[in-house]
Amino acid sequence: MKKSQKFVSVMNKFAGIINSNKYIASIKDAFYSLIPIIITGAFATLFSSMVFDDKQGLAQISALHWLVNLQPIAKGINYATLSFFTIYAVFLIGIEMGKKNHLSGYFPGIIALMSYVCINPNVYNFVTAENKTIQVTDVFAKQYTDTKGLFLGMLIAIVSVQLYTWLNKQKFLQLKMPDTVPSNVSKSFSALFPTMITVATISTVGLIITLLTHMSLFDIIYSLVQKPLQNVVQGLPGILLLMLVAQLFWIIGIHGNQMIKPIREPLLIAAIAANTEAHAAGRPLPNIITMPFWDMYMSMGGSGVTIGLLIAIFLVTKKRADIKAIAKLSFAPGIFNINEPLIFGLPIVLNPILAIPFIITPLITGTIGYFATLTGFAARAYVYTPWPTPPLISGFLATGGNWGAVITQAVCIAVSVLIYLPFVKISENQKPVVDEN
Repeated sequence: MKKSQKFVSVMNKFAGIINSNKYIASIKDAFYSLIPIIITGAFATLFSSMVFDDKQGLAQISALHWLVNLQPIAKGINYATLSFFTIYAVFLIGIEMGKKNHLSGYFPGIIALMSYVCINPNVYNFVTAENKTIQVTDVFAKQYTDTKGLFLGMLIAIVSVQLYTWLNKQKFLQLKMPDTVPSNVSKSFSALFPTMITVATISTVGLIITLLTHMSLFDIIYSLVQKPLQNVVQGLPGILLLMLVAQLFWIIGIHGNQMIKPIREPLLIAAIAANTEAHAAGRPLPNIITMPFWDMYMSMGGSGVTIGLLIAIFLVTKKRADIKAIAKLSFAPGIFNINEPLIFGLPIVLNPILAIPFIITPLITGTIGYFATLTGFAARAYVYTPWPTPPLISGFLATGGNWGAVITQAVCIAVSVLIYLPFVKISENQKPVVDEN
């Protein structure tokens, strides 16, 4: 027992180090701020297809055909949100990095954004229908502003603000103004040389890399880092491995989702943003596995698909009043995918009986959801629904009203109940643990 407690203590310290790391924390906090932007763009796309479209939306009804005139509003919102996702991410990560480095205001976000813009090409080769290439200069291509540039944007935001912070501390770089100059003006001039050196350094590094490799840093990062990671997570083994790691952390009392968030969030949020953008443009949706997929099929009722555990407890538990009481208290939050009362109340943490279904259930339901989507029975998600959205409703909204996704969720819930049932029966026959202290 002492060894297991020591192991948990070590892992908790490790989790604390990960969560307190300023680079990871900056990215995580920035993504929290980005969620309203993603949801706004997603629901604009939902309205565009389900309300304003005259082929599959309400606008196809003759009396409501006037709604088609409102479609440019939704498309404009979609363009302003998801097509500039990386720009917003770079700015917000820069601000968060500034906070961690004790820099006040929004200027660190501007530093990050300037650095990101200057390191990317401002020339775009447009290929016409006649297969002729026209070079357009002084433009910023969409691939640098949407989710494709996300990993490079995160890297540049962190590096540029770190460099600026260090330069800002060098006294010989600070311009001293007379006392008669207003403090805000004096502060701006003191940041002049650190700003110039930061942006010039980032731009120079970008040029050197291009000259040496004949590729832009964007192309290198996207092809060697971001795309391979996306391909891994878009495959069933990759997403199941990520879920397995999260569940194992939960079992030892560490918030599993927080541990995998730095890997999961950028990839799965970028995947749903790409789907939303593709749907708005009338293109096939590229990604099966997205952030809503995780919530819809692998986290109903919370981590471990514990909505199945709740239903199983209500079905078979008769002897254990303590288990029933915890289940009743956990039901309302469980509907909204909040299950800490179950995880720490039953408990599931360090419980060898309930740990087994808690680990394997999301792996099985995720597999069901994946193949249901792959075969076309369930539609791919293109609307980023908030994670507390109740099961069945989440599937309906995320897929733009696809009943196949709702049925698949219902099947996953039924399967989760069947998995949990025998383990609940075993738990019921155990004597409750009484604290003698």
